[in-house]
Amino acid sequence: MEAPSQKSLEKVLSQRALQMSSSFPCQICVVGLLCGVCFTSLFLAALTSIGTFEFGVFSFSGFSTMNSTTQMINMVTSEDCNYEEKRTESRMDTQKNDDKRSTDEKVSLLYSAWSALLNESMIDDGEFFQRFRLSKSSVPKAPHFENCKSKTQVNERLDTRGKNGRFPPWTIWKGFLDIYPPSEPDEQMRYFRRQAMSEGSYPPWITGSDDDNYPLTRKVQRDIWSHQHPLNCRDPNVRFLVADWEVLPGFGMGAQIAGMCGILAIAINEKRVLVTNYYNRADHDGCEGPNRGSWSCYFFPETSQECRDRAFELKGTKEAWENGTIRGKDSYRSKEIWAGPTPRVWGNPWSYLQPTTEINGSLISRHRKMDKRWWRAQAVRYLMRFQTEYTCGLLNVERHAAFGLEAAKMVLAGLSQEWPEDATKKPKSDIEEYVWSSHKPWTPTPILSMHVRMGDKACEMRLAEFEDYMLLADRIRQRFPQLDSIWLSTEMQEESDESIFQPTKDFVPFVLQEVIEKTNLYPNWKFYYTNVRRQQGNATMASYEASLGRKISTNYPMVNFGMAAEADFFIGALGSTWCFLIDGMRNTGGKVMAGYLSVNKDRFW
Repeated sequence: MEAPSQKSLEKVLSQRALQMSSSFPCQICVVGLLCGVCFTSLFLAALTSIGTFEFGVFSFSGFSTMNSTTQMINMVTSEDCNYEEKRTESRMDTQKNDDKRSTDEKVSLLYSAWSALLNESMIDDGEFFQRFRLSKSSVPKAPHFENCKSKTQVNERLDTRGKNGRFPPWTIWKGFLDIYPPSEPDEQMRYFRRQAMSEGSYPPWITGSDDDNYPLTRKVQRDIWSHQHPLNCRDPNVRFLVADWEVLPGFGMGAQIAGMCGILAIAINEKRVLVTNYYNRADHDGCEGPNRGSWSCYFFPETSQECRDRAFELKGTKEAWENGTIRGKDSYRSKEIWAGPTPRVWGNPWSYLQPTTEINGSLISRHRKMDKRWWRAQAVRYLMRFQTEYTCGLLNVERHAAFGLEAAKMVLAGLSQEWPEDATKKPKSDIEEYVWSSHKPWTPTPILSMHVRMGDKACEMRLAEFEDYMLLADRIRQRFPQLDSIWLSTEMQEESDESIFQPTKDFVPFVLQEVIEKTNLYPNWKFYYTNVRRQQGNATMASYEASLGRKISTNYPMVNFGMAAEADFFIGALGSTWCFLIDGMRNTGGKVMAGYLSVNKDRFW
């Protein structure tokens, strides 16, 4: 009886054990036990490999059991964490590189698309899409471009008398707002605008108030325009002065413009309408049609086409010369042109010029040629009052070369990350078309313009080293720490092997220049400059310009002049006629209070 009972008991216990082993808690315990055994085996194996185990004494050489265990755990954990961190960092670096590559590709694409749009007449919509996989209309607006065609059309309207001899629409309505189509009930508004025109509001090419410009600038500019645009050019009382621009090889562009300022003074004093004739620097392929060989290639003509036609008609008649209706430049001595009397029509406004020019640490309040400085500023402002479409285009190209990549990065930061895949054309609103379109093109601001004049100018003035100019730049930056950009213009370059030059149709490649090389010594400044070969050593300006060719030697100074006139600050040499004229444009362009730091003074002061 006992044996069967024992077997029965064993059977019950076996079944019970089987049930317990199949339960989840039991499985956990078993797994835990097995893990513990494994961990202990590994632990002892590690100890025996690291230290020595002595029986009887139970001493461990090398480190204690507690420290060895802790360090091993830390070592394993640290290696795992470092591996994970490195793998995460690697993924992040890869992602950043991909993002950067993607961004750089987009910047390059946008920059190239803008470049193609500059030559819009040379590329049709189909070719554009084939090259960039974009339609022209879906390319974001380039903030550093001007719409030269529209701007020129608006300026032509602002430079032409209205019906019945009214002044152009020089009202407080700026730029493209002048062509904004008013609604039908706005007849009263039209009346008040016409009234403002007939009274002769101030011309729109003057920026800022009277305090921001030389004295009486706005009134003087209006009066010069009225003088140069008589109501009836065929009135027998209208007399003319027809003059070519200086063409002697020794005359640089600055001297040519200064000479024409003197001729304009003679015309004002003698109550004659000035009509300019042949301008040799515009006699190149870039100036097409009737603009070739004419000042009107770069800027609006000094008088109306009606007066020009009448003057050249009279020029061919002997009677007109005899009765004094027309006179030419040869009718006056050189001294009358270069040192003749300044017009006194407006009194003596130069006697209270604001002292904003500093030389050698001191403001210049008075000098012997204040009247000449004031008048040349007025004359050059009038002669350059409106750029032509050609000049506007030159500035677009130069701004794109200098600032295009920065502009592309700036624009892309405001676009969808999916651009250009999701590029769509967005219709312009009225405020974009008529208000914001009148804003000036974007440039890095603030920006300092610096014209370093050397070369053959040593015979006329004390030359200063580039380091002297940079000392003045650092002084401005101490007061305006946000200033870090310089637009640099200069004629100088190092003596170099002529064989490295590979002239192309439109440009002479860039070579190492003496001044440009020195910019590397100032890493805290960003320098921009035109990519053109500079004057070598003491070579004359005439030979330097001849080496460039007429088109380049005229276009790039015009671009530099425009950039300097619009810059926030200017450093130059008043002993240079070119710097003198830039100063005049700035002092009639709302920038009097920006001041002018010069490395020397005019030799006639």
